Amino acid sequence: MRVQWYVIQVMKGREDSMASLIGRVVPKSLLQEVFSPKYETEIKVRGRWVPVQKTLLPGYLIAVTSDPEGLEAMLRDLPEFARLLVQGNEFVPLAPAEVEVIGSFTSPGKRVVPMSIGVKDGDRVVVTGGPLVGHEAMVKEIWRRKSIAILEVNMCGRVVTTRVGLGVLSKEKWLMRDLRIEHETAPERGVA
Repeated sequence: MRVQWYVIQVMKGREDSMASLIGRVVPKSLLQEVFSPKYETEIKVRGRWVPVQKTLLPGYLIAVTSDPEGLEAMLRDLPEFARLLVQGNEFVPLAPAEVEVIGSFTSPGKRVVPMSIGVKDGDRVVVTGGPLVGHEAMVKEIWRRKSIAILEVNMCGRVVTTRVGLGVLSKEKWLMRDLRIEHETAPERGVA
């Protein structure tokens, strides 16, 4: 059997603790990786923007395994709710396109979608940096005040609405931010 990605449903808000529990209980021979995908965004704390990580798919984990039946048997023995999603009576892995979307935005051991940056250009927003470049069609709505883009992603035959970090700046603020970041990372050069 080949290794594929499957979705585990858990209680919303318990994603991290359940990923940790499943990772400890299920043997490595049965489970290569289990993770709760995250996304980076920024929140304003005392007047400063601070980077944070938030859950990308609330109520769901991703399990990488070649034996979904064995994994489901182990999940049944857990003290908390966790089940592998099925369609009909079969465990259905994520489609290659779904794996590609999550896999291209993240990497093993760091399953966090980095924050993207967009620039306001008239009435539209142009994504200029980060993983959303080239994926603008997935963006259904933008919450500028919260630095969040709302995406619709097909997952296991369902349309899932999720959020990712997207900082939207005016062209002037974007240039000033780039200068500030460049100055902070290379202060010896200075900024004129």
